[in-house]
Amino acid sequence: MTANTALLVPPYQSDDPAVVVELNQHFGAEALCIQSTRTGMPVIWVAREKLVEVLAFLRNLPRPYVMLYDLHGMDERLRTQRRGLPAADFSVFYHLLSIERNSDVMIKVALAENDLNLPTCTHIWPNANWYEREVWDMFGITFAGHPHLTRIMMPPTWEGHPLRKDYPARATEFDPFSLTLAKQQLEEEAARFRPEDWGMKRGSEHEDYMFLNLGPNHPSAHGAFRIILQLDGEEIVDCVPEVGYHHRGAEKMAERQSWHSFIPYTDRIDYLGGVMNNLPYVLAVEKLAGIQVPQKVDVIRIMLAEFFRITSHLLFLGTYIQDVGAMTPVFFTFTDRQRAFKVIEAITGFRLHPAWYRIGGVAHDLPRGWDGLVKEFVDWLPKRLDEYEKAALQNSILKGRTIGVAKYNTREALEWGVTGAGLRSTGLDFDLRKARPYSGYENFEFEIPLAHNGDAYDRCIVRVEEMRQSIRIIDQCLRNMPEGPYKADHPLTTPPPKERTLQHIETLITHFLQVSWGPVMPANEAFQMIEATKGINSYYLTSDGGTMSYRTRIRTPSFPHLQQIPSVIRGSMVADLIAYLGSIDFVMADVDR
Repeated sequence: MTANTALLVPPYQSDDPAVVVELNQHFGAEALCIQSTRTGMPVIWVAREKLVEVLAFLRNLPRPYVMLYDLHGMDERLRTQRRGLPAADFSVFYHLLSIERNSDVMIKVALAENDLNLPTCTHIWPNANWYEREVWDMFGITFAGHPHLTRIMMPPTWEGHPLRKDYPARATEFDPFSLTLAKQQLEEEAARFRPEDWGMKRGSEHEDYMFLNLGPNHPSAHGAFRIILQLDGEEIVDCVPEVGYHHRGAEKMAERQSWHSFIPYTDRIDYLGGVMNNLPYVLAVEKLAGIQVPQKVDVIRIMLAEFFRITSHLLFLGTYIQDVGAMTPVFFTFTDRQRAFKVIEAITGFRLHPAWYRIGGVAHDLPRGWDGLVKEFVDWLPKRLDEYEKAALQNSILKGRTIGVAKYNTREALEWGVTGAGLRSTGLDFDLRKARPYSGYENFEFEIPLAHNGDAYDRCIVRVEEMRQSIRIIDQCLRNMPEGPYKADHPLTTPPPKERTLQHIETLITHFLQVSWGPVMPANEAFQMIEATKGINSYYLTSDGGTMSYRTRIRTPSFPHLQQIPSVIRGSMVADLIAYLGSIDFVMADVDR
């Protein structure tokens, strides 16, 4: 598949049975254990001995599962409601995505506590590298044949595996922290980069290479991100991205927050995405609960999500142009963000982190006068985007710095797990709002912007055009806002409508219990992905029938985008790397969670 291949994405296939038939025919039904879930895809347990064979089979089918979308683990030891699943102390899942089928499949493998070993699948999908490192880091599961199985989120000196159920979740459960001089020197020495550990040479026959730390506190690193460059003059021979400086244990926190009280934590993942982060989480919880939200809720959610797509893209645009040498545009883009936040604040009461979506609806109804504010913004922004295009994007310096820089094609994007504008800049028309509509996106008229060169310039152009399409969507929300309630009439809607608590004792009791303990979700697994600001973001939730999540897996777009960096930038100049990093549009909290 080349960059310009026109690949038509078929309609979405939820719970696609075809792949189960193909696996049955090849491996026999006795080799598979099918799990019933609310994830929207077949979930199939296989024996460890068959794992690599099954994964390779799925990757090489005529209509292949080209992307390893996600790979992670779960500590199964405290799970009480397993409903006929294979015996397991731990499990690892492989979430595979097929563009040609427009459907997914999840392969799971069970492991015993005394034998936490699996073969690597980095030879099938290169992006398995970081995911397997994270599973080892968080659970202590070893992947035989992995090229460099070391800590990725935790510091190299860390002891224990934090996502195990017997690992403490609160700071008060740890010994008091103190940093002696000896300990500080130990940590500093552990952070020292040794090229030999990564298979790098310090020099060739005639010259020595220079090793340069970019970050973790460099302005062009866009956050606490370190990338170690192996340089021959100004040419990048190789590099090693290092993440984890921003890791806060969001998935661990989800295990001790109620389903309802975890909503504000989601805002802080892609902290520029605001309520866009709430959306996949509440949709996944609603699948667990069996809640169908009113149409008005869908339209309000879409409107606010698209507002945050615009604010995120405006920040990207200003800082990106600044990265390649122009100072003034960032002041203009921040002025426009301010106008958007004025509307967001008027509707939700907050600006950057509203945490405004609720299980079954939104926090409150639209306030009086919201439509005038939205119309004012919709009328304002298109003219400004025209100015940006004329003044900045057609600027010869910006074009010279970015056209042809950090190029990759569709095939490379898919094998590294790239989604969002990065994938669409290679010419592949895959946007979940069209390919797998959620929350009623199928009722809106808008285009999916595409480019074809897959370079740093095209990634920028795609995002600017996405803002125009977001304005179209918001305008349709403004003109067609339905009447009706802002919350579903369902006992697990959290919290229940306040006005009814004053009339019905049952609702008052439910309100009291759900605010103090949290709602109880049926034991099951649910999954939801959305087209977020930076690519595909998803929540994979496991409920054991309690008031808290048993396991919350947050798959973010920026994590695989950073893993791809070395394969794209080798042979380029340091200045090209700066343009490339800006064009990715990542946020470190989105990477590290």
